[in-house]
Amino acid sequence: MSFTIVEQAQARLNRSELAVPGSNPSLFEKAAKSAVDVIFLDLEDAVAPDDKVQARKNIIEALRDIDWGTKTMSVRINGLDTHYMYRDVVDILEQGGERLDLIMIPKAGTASDIYAIDMLVTQVEAAVGRKKRLGFEMIIETALGMANVDEIAAASPRNESLHFGVADYAASTKARTTVIGGPNKLYGVLTDKEGDAPRDYHWGDMWHYAVARMVVAARANGLRPIDGPFGDFSDADGFRAQANRAAALGCEGKWAIHPSQIALANEVNSPSDEEVTRAKRIIEAMEQATREGKGAVALDGRLIDIASIKQAEVMVSKAAQIAKAGK
Repeated sequence: MSFTIVEQAQARLNRSELAVPGSNPSLFEKAAKSAVDVIFLDLEDAVAPDDKVQARKNIIEALRDIDWGTKTMSVRINGLDTHYMYRDVVDILEQGGERLDLIMIPKAGTASDIYAIDMLVTQVEAAVGRKKRLGFEMIIETALGMANVDEIAAASPRNESLHFGVADYAASTKARTTVIGGPNKLYGVLTDKEGDAPRDYHWGDMWHYAVARMVVAARANGLRPIDGPFGDFSDADGFRAQANRAAALGCEGKWAIHPSQIALANEVNSPSDEEVTRAKRIIEAMEQATREGKGAVALDGRLIDIASIKQAEVMVSKAAQIAKAGK
């Protein structure tokens, strides 16, 4: 272990995160009653320019009046390159009460972006005497943001999570795709020629590098890495496959852009009973090995050691977190 200890962001259950347009208040109560872990009320891409001001008013009213239960509440503000952003922050913090937990920062490009919003939020919090300090979620969805992802992740003690915004990232990198997430038939390889035998074509994951890169930056700074949207909400199998691949890389949650995706995200990002049972057996076996002065031991024909305990403890901790939340 390095002498540099990574301080972890505030622990929150973040298996699923539902996007809800601020311009459509009819969806607010439904979101509040859903099984989602985190809700972000959107002022950015899902809201037309002519609706921005009213959407902001809708969100302020909803934060004050709706019973959101134990859900973590976030608002995605408009970008720093717009004239809406400062008013989003000021009005929501001054008028929205204490219910808000997080601000989602879209298209984070540099550490200075985070610093600027941190300064504004800090000033407004002090002015209104806000008791609960807001945390930050940052969306990495541009080439600039990915190039500076390490600095962004470390830019503020308010930082809690990094999210991969696949659609804008594709546009920023000029990737040849028009879908939101998912595979691309152009991203694959042919097997070698073997005489006249047919050659197989193997699809790859064109987002592997981006997600893996974001995960490393997040974990190196104690943040939660969260995978972004999967556009085809009629394709449950496709969503599950993308969520599983993100979880395998280290993400602990995924966006839901439709209520039907909430249960899928929760399922993928919750350890199964079988996995938790095995994790507890690993911990017990290693505790016994330690008492016997051993650094490693075999369990079910596999070698386990101190690293195995760390992996098992992560799984058991997540299961306990879910159980505590009653989900």
